[in-house]
Amino acid sequence: MAGVAGRCGWAVALVDQPWVVAGRRVAVAPPRLDVAWLAVVEHLRHHAEAFADGVPLVLGGRSAGARVACRTASQLGADGVLCLAFPLVTPRGVSRADELPTSSPTLVAQGERDRFADPDAVRRAASPDVEVVALRTDHSLRQDHDVLTQAVGSWLDRLAQRRP
Repeated sequence: MAGVAGRCGWAVALVDQPWVVAGRRVAVAPPRLDVAWLAVVEHLRHHAEAFADGVPLVLGGRSAGARVACRTASQLGADGVLCLAFPLVTPRGVSRADELPTSSPTLVAQGERDRFADPDAVRRAASPDVEVVALRTDHSLRQDHDVLTQAVGSWLDRLAQRRP
């Protein structure tokens, strides 16, 4: 999706989550992920002109990264949030609906066979402002790339039209 964003005129920074960099298979606790993410975005804002304060900001990620983007969107003043395979329900059945943004335009691309929630479950849990696109795939999002690419590109184009 970084390529799609670039073609739509957005500057892109790809960020590996700290637990991935450390070679772990399981994410660390959300507060630690959020602290790292906030530091990365602040670093970009101060050291990369394309991400300076005042430049429209879209946060995004896949799975745990989507959760981080959602939880930090308000604090960072995000103009939009892109969630790829948002893990709405934990393996223990606890909902994470409270993490979905309510004040930023949000697109959730969700697989119909996602073990953490299908697109309809996300639609029911999210505010009406959250756009959900259903993909013929699972949590990996390894299939249905054409639909994903079109949905993300269209959504980013609509956000770009709102730019000052």
